[in-house]
Amino acid sequence: MSASGDDQLAAIREQRRLELQKQFESQAQAQADAEIESQRKNAESQAVSNAMKQLLTSEARARIARISLATPERAESIRKLILELNQNQKFTPPMNDDTLKSILATQSKSRSNASIRRI
Repeated sequence: MSASGDDQLAAIREQRRLELQKQFESQAQAQADAEIESQRKNAESQAVSNAMKQLLTSEARARIARISLATPERAESIRKLILELNQNQKFTPPMNDDTLKSILATQSKSRSNASIRRI
């Protein structure tokens, strides 16, 4: 092999090494970003959980936990609603289960107006 062939091979190896290094750095950055996002979500979840402990009675928290088992999205929207009501000072903490039931009744989709058509 000639000297120019060795130079070309060295250049190709160096280019490949740089590509692999960039790929490794981007993977490391993506992993770090995912870890930061995970920590942020955990902190936010913990803050909401602590707020629910202060704003709701144990019966009301148990009701939301049961709702969460069936439909987690609905439970999350209920938690956000409770936090919003607290910020607007619409109730005095702790909210009991009966008050939560009335809020859920007004928020839920009414099934009483459902109709069945026979074909």
